[in-house]
Amino acid sequence: MQTAAPPWRPDDASQPKPSAWAQISPAARRVMLARLSRSIGQGALVAAFTLYLHALQWSAPQIGAVLSGGLFIGAALTLWIGPLSDRLGRRQFLLGYELILVICAAVALFTSTPWLLVPAALLGGFGRGANGAAGPFGPLEQAWLAHGTPPALRSQIFSLNSTLGMLGMALGAVLGAAPHWLSDLLSQDWAYRSLFVLPLLGSAAGFFLLLGAEDAPTVSRIEPHPLSALSADERHDDSPRRERHRHENRLLWRLGLVNALNGLGIGMVAPLMAYWYLVRFGHGPASIGPAMAASFVFAAFGAQVASRLAQRFGAVRAVVGMRTAGLLMLLLTPLSPVFWIAAGFYALRATANQGTMGVRQALTVSLTGADRRGLAATVNNVSIQIPRAIGPLMAGVLLHMGWLIAPFLVAAAFQALYLVLYQRLFREIEPGKAAA
Repeated sequence: MQTAAPPWRPDDASQPKPSAWAQISPAARRVMLARLSRSIGQGALVAAFTLYLHALQWSAPQIGAVLSGGLFIGAALTLWIGPLSDRLGRRQFLLGYELILVICAAVALFTSTPWLLVPAALLGGFGRGANGAAGPFGPLEQAWLAHGTPPALRSQIFSLNSTLGMLGMALGAVLGAAPHWLSDLLSQDWAYRSLFVLPLLGSAAGFFLLLGAEDAPTVSRIEPHPLSALSADERHDDSPRRERHRHENRLLWRLGLVNALNGLGIGMVAPLMAYWYLVRFGHGPASIGPAMAASFVFAAFGAQVASRLAQRFGAVRAVVGMRTAGLLMLLLTPLSPVFWIAAGFYALRATANQGTMGVRQALTVSLTGADRRGLAATVNNVSIQIPRAIGPLMAGVLLHMGWLIAPFLVAAAFQALYLVLYQRLFREIEPGKAAA
């Protein structure tokens, strides 16, 4: 018997084809708007949090240790909560996450005492940046969004989701220059602390958006995975399900391997980029904020380019092609003689690297059936975040020793190997289609 299409997925061919936004569920729209509101505060802290710690007389290894600690804690939470959400749902976990962020931002707003600021930074993920994603709860967000999105539109919708997050990050990064302008009215400490109003209000808005969203079912029957459609006889024989799980597990192991290389490369550079600008060129928030904002705007543009390339050439070819260009930009950044040239190369690198995020996420949630989508998104997140957590501490030590180019070279080596393996292991897979 044919299952009727959900009300947000019109199936009448005689009607004009609706836009992609109109074909996703109301809950999916709320998830995307919550990401947008959350991303503004994240962008401000990516641009200014490490500069704030530097102003508090923290050393580079100490700053790197806080960023690494936040990533490790986020990965541990993801590992526990991601698979659990497949059974218990996504909504209550994401609501709890927004409340945690509100509390952490409030603590950081009113005190710079290390024994209070450090726990708030670790739980709130200050400064690490996630393009508006819900940090360790990002896999839940991806699974919820995938439920409300037709498979054929996943690359497009996930790229749009990334675009919204990056545009919010860009706005937040511009506002991250506020400490420079507020320094005439407030002390340096309070000028930086005022930025924590942004993640506080952004997470509060996200909480109310998600509060009114309908949760996805714990086991979806709306869009069965091509490898999981079982006949009546097969329901009495568990072997097809076990075989499907074995096939999916092989794909997830491959994903974990390539993501580990990707995470090592990202962690060596991205979390400490604002601090690197400060150490290398002596610039402050007035110029670093707009420079970081430009990289997020470029990344938002790259997300739309990646979406179109994926539709034309396939997801894997789009990712590998764009990120190869990004690898070249990464190598040119530390060799630049002046700040704005370096910032320009890094912005172009963001176009190619961060721009492919939505396409990569769409591929990830298509590796398994709907009943294990939370697990797939968890593997995707954890296999990046744990290796990525090593990077800031290592890079902080290298920067403290004055080796300003070394983190970029190490990152480039990991990224190059990632691209080779990504092409070899996933070239036959497309979002929304059966894996070959």
